[in-house]
Amino acid sequence: MGIKYSDITEKIIGCAMKVHSNLGNGFQEVIYQRSLAIEFNTIGLNHKREQEVPILYKGQDIGTRRADFIVEDKVLVELKAINELNDSHFAQIINYLEAYKLEVGLLINFGEKSLVFRRFVNDIENPRVMK
Repeated sequence: MGIKYSDITEKIIGCAMKVHSNLGNGFQEVIYQRSLAIEFNTIGLNHKREQEVPILYKGQDIGTRRADFIVEDKVLVELKAINELNDSHFAQIINYLEAYKLEVGLLINFGEKSLVFRRFVNDIENPRVMK
C-alpha cells in the first residue's frame, strides 16, 4: 500500500523546491506563498489559498484560522519562512489538519539554506494521533 496522496505531495514539494531554488531564503512568507501559487498554476494543481475554517470550542464558534493552501481538496500546506521549525509549528499543522478534517498535511519552511519539509498524517478516526 502506497503513501496516501503521495502523487499530490510530490508535486507540491517539487513546486516548493523550484521556488526555493529561484528565490533562496530571506523573503517574507507571503512572497513564497504567491510564488508557490504560480508554480501550482503552472502544473495544474488545484488549490485554494488562505481558506478560512471556523474553530469550535464545545460546539461554539470562537474564531477562525487560515491554512496557507488546501491542494486538490486533500492536502493542507502550511508555509514558514523562519530559521528553524520547532514543536509549536508541528502543533499548528496538527491543529489545522483536525480543524479542516483533512488527513495529510505538509509543513514547508523556506527560511533555511535548504528547503525543509515535513509530512503529517492525521488519523481521522483517532484525533491527535499522527502517523
